[in-house]
Amino acid sequence: MGFLDRLFGDATDGISEAMKQQIESNLSGFSLPHMKTDLNAIKCIQDLSLKSHTLSFTLNWPYPAKSLHAEVDEKLNKLLCQIEGIDKTKINHQIKIKAHQTQPNVQALAQIKNIIAVGSGKGGVGKSTTSINLALALAEQGARVGVLDADIYGPSLPTLLGLHGKPNSEDGKSMQPMQAHGLQAMSIGFLIEEDTPMIWRGPIVTQTLTQLLKETAWDNLDYLIIDLPPGTGDVQLTLAQQIPVSGAVIVTTPQDLALIDAKKAYKMFEKVNIPVLGIIENMSTHICSNCGHEEAIFGENGGEKLAQTYGIPFLGAMPLAMAIRQQADQGKPSMVAEPDGAYANKYREISFKISAQLADAKRNYSAAFPKIVIEQS
Repeated sequence: MGFLDRLFGDATDGISEAMKQQIESNLSGFSLPHMKTDLNAIKCIQDLSLKSHTLSFTLNWPYPAKSLHAEVDEKLNKLLCQIEGIDKTKINHQIKIKAHQTQPNVQALAQIKNIIAVGSGKGGVGKSTTSINLALALAEQGARVGVLDADIYGPSLPTLLGLHGKPNSEDGKSMQPMQAHGLQAMSIGFLIEEDTPMIWRGPIVTQTLTQLLKETAWDNLDYLIIDLPPGTGDVQLTLAQQIPVSGAVIVTTPQDLALIDAKKAYKMFEKVNIPVLGIIENMSTHICSNCGHEEAIFGENGGEKLAQTYGIPFLGAMPLAMAIRQQADQGKPSMVAEPDGAYANKYREISFKISAQLADAKRNYSAAFPKIVIEQS
């Protein structure tokens, strides 16, 4: 019995046994862009039918990539039309993102499928701007995305998203996330005045972080991006011990000083069993706003070499450009201000690599199991 029979049963309407086997054979080895696992293994095709030599089916994407659908349509049409009896294909694309494995002994959160931590080990490398643009890229491609600002001392999310005011509470127990550009967002910056310093010790900071996460009424998120503060201290330890994280992304500049702290960030995630999905090199080159000259003022290829050293993916490089900074300060990051621009395209490509890598990872089924409660009568 082929995988089509095992998975779909009678759903392969009008397709002979020989054609089923040929379809399975032709799909063998075909993977969605940026994924390693082929279509047969991820079992994302359903509702196959053949009418008037047209093969129709639904393709469930395990990661958000709307702008890649046409490319995959063309490739699958060419591949499947090699089969006798199939002249063309009609593909219905759907995005169905699953929860993936997290560090052991940490309970899954009901309304969040995957948490991605973005860290740097060092401040001032553009991590928050990167986090927001990656979140926006994932949302643009069809995912439900939230952002949590974990920097209690220096929250930047309100500025980056151009948000003002305080979150509402419908039940007096949980806060509704703030909304901007299709993202759900939460930050301590929404709860305090802009010029109020947070003069708190570590235990209060970590308690505040868990409250912001667990007392926010997140609405069925595929991904929650957590923008971490610099360092490898209390917040990061809380993240490892109490928050189910599917993977981490490290942001660095190519400068040696930043790379030293990026190494520490990698080692920290490694020790707490959080897989590192890759490294982003920010401020890779400086682009002059007057003449367009590009220069590697912080050094060259530092992030890429670091990724090679630890055997993890190099996700991409972003330039140091005035437009990126100006757009972020105005509350309209590059993905919003210029969605068809060169910088948005870079963020979009990085988001594909991150989400596709998670789609290749093991599933987390813990949230699917019912809770057993014993009550005394």
